Amino acid sequence: MYSTPNLMRRTMLRLLTVAAASASLTSTFAMAQSGKPVRLILPISAGSGVDTIARAAAPALGKALGQPVVIENLPGAGGISGASAVVKASPDGTTLGLVSNNHVINPSVFKSTPFDAIKDVTPISVLGATPLVLVVNSKIPAKNVKELVALMKAKPDSFNLASSGNGTIIHLAGEMFLSEAGVKAHHVPYKGTGPMITDLLGGQVDLGVVALNAVQPYLKSGQLRAIGLGGDVRSPAAPDIPTIAEQGLPRYNVEGWFAVIGPAGMKPADVKRVHDAFATAFTSPEVVEAMKQQATSVKPSTPEEAAKYFRSEADRYARLVKKANVSLE
Repeated sequence: MYSTPNLMRRTMLRLLTVAAASASLTSTFAMAQSGKPVRLILPISAGSGVDTIARAAAPALGKALGQPVVIENLPGAGGISGASAVVKASPDGTTLGLVSNNHVINPSVFKSTPFDAIKDVTPISVLGATPLVLVVNSKIPAKNVKELVALMKAKPDSFNLASSGNGTIIHLAGEMFLSEAGVKAHHVPYKGTGPMITDLLGGQVDLGVVALNAVQPYLKSGQLRAIGLGGDVRSPAAPDIPTIAEQGLPRYNVEGWFAVIGPAGMKPADVKRVHDAFATAFTSPEVVEAMKQQATSVKPSTPEEAAKYFRSEADRYARLVKKANVSLE
């Protein structure tokens, strides 16, 4: 028989062995969790502006997170399909979304949506913005806002406004210009930016607002003419193009912003971890340079600033949608 001291020693050794094994398993599990891929959902098609931005930043983002990043395009219903996938995901920080203005516009445009664009997500950071530019085809003689407004007032109901689709930020940015300038134009919606630009180049439509990086080659060649930028300051990528605001419409301020979101209910520690990783990645020299090539500015906000911005932008576009009488099923 074992003596009591020997029995106690053997029992303690077994407990220590079990504890060590448990600690090893816990450590292995934690390492496996940290290496789990992050699913970054883009509610837009591959090749679009936000898609290009995400793919340019993905290597730096994976490094900052310490996890591989898998980009998944889920277009459809103006971005609702992709955002729905984010909303339904586990709030553990492994499923995120990269959204644009359309995320907060949709509730005002669609008669019903399957989720609340504000309450059912966790805004993590508004990462940056791409300048929007008002352009006209080469047949329109106007070279600036004053000349274009004068031309449109002299020939009312003679102009048409192209957009990438009903209720998109491109559409509303155009409607915002008409409203601020006090002019009218017939809206011609297209299924995407590509067809819209094609018809602008061909002269089938007169004017439209579009992302600067999508039309820079045509501005340089003279096939399209820039009337003005939509932001409150000129873009370093096109310093010779004045803003619309500085040309007499001071309230005109709209850009194509992009932000990272997660499902509602994320833990503060996960929000901070994801935010810090995105801020690190998007301010890294290689990503900043890649963004410059796309005429995109980067200035990551805090989660609190992002939440406040989502609400203010939703209110702003709701008023514009109502004024423009935009509604989709």
